Amino acid sequence: MEFLTPPFMQRALVAAVLVGITAPAIGIYLVQRRQALMGDGIGHIAMTGVGLGFLLSTNPVWMATLVAVAGSVVMELIRWYGRTRGDIALAMLFYGGMAGGVMLINLSDTGSNANLTSFLFGSLSTVSEEDVTAIVVLAALVVLVTVGLRRQLFAVSQDEEFARVTGLPVRALNLLVAVTAAVTVTVAMRVVGLLLVSALMVVPVAAAQQISKSFRATFVLAVVIGTAVTLAGTVTSYYQDVPPGATIVLLAIAAFVALTALATPLARRRARAREEDPGQCTLEVPAARPAGDDVRV
Repeated sequence: MEFLTPPFMQRALVAAVLVGITAPAIGIYLVQRRQALMGDGIGHIAMTGVGLGFLLSTNPVWMATLVAVAGSVVMELIRWYGRTRGDIALAMLFYGGMAGGVMLINLSDTGSNANLTSFLFGSLSTVSEEDVTAIVVLAALVVLVTVGLRRQLFAVSQDEEFARVTGLPVRALNLLVAVTAAVTVTVAMRVVGLLLVSALMVVPVAAAQQISKSFRATFVLAVVIGTAVTLAGTVTSYYQDVPPGATIVLLAIAAFVALTALATPLARRRARAREEDPGQCTLEVPAARPAGDDVRV
């Protein structure tokens, strides 16, 4: 396989696999919480971290992680205490983060328009060994949180009041989801780009929901879809010389359309079967909010 020969491609494929796993893994909780666009906002904030990395001559991935985590904490505080003006504060935070990042990159000696484009839309050739090390460490943290605390995070994402009554630390868990989402954004920015990372968090989950009925099945299928489209998009980008981030997102959307087309006739067939034999009617869980039938808090 020719695409496995270049060292930069080997690094890009490792990063792509990790992005394909981590983005849907945290994205499923954001979808459950109806915060599907949270990753997009964090991506804007992370741009300031990238700019600081160039300005201070440090690794942009680690600096973006620190800034994105700080931004996610501020976002949660605004959500808790912002009241009616919270949306305005968030908008200023997002736009300020993007503008600050662009300004800092232009002020730095090592920054350039090419560097800016690679972080906004992803680039295979810019993934360094240092980046891969950072991505591996950060991805391990994301998987540890999303899998190890899946019952608690699921409960909080479904119903905060119920989770609070059961004794769960709701605010701490909400903060953990926000921080984990911020880490995921910085994991994915080298492959997908900061402007498109939110799509990889949401679209594979939405695609999986079309045919899965439980939280566990949705989680697993979303990760499989995410990994498949990131690998396919990375290889396609290598051979066709197209932007990897855009290719990956378009493939994810194609998977969503295909699974939706597959699920629609199946749903109609089941509906007709229930009409013909009402005695065998069973309760189904809407695909838009997968049930936690396999989750116990």
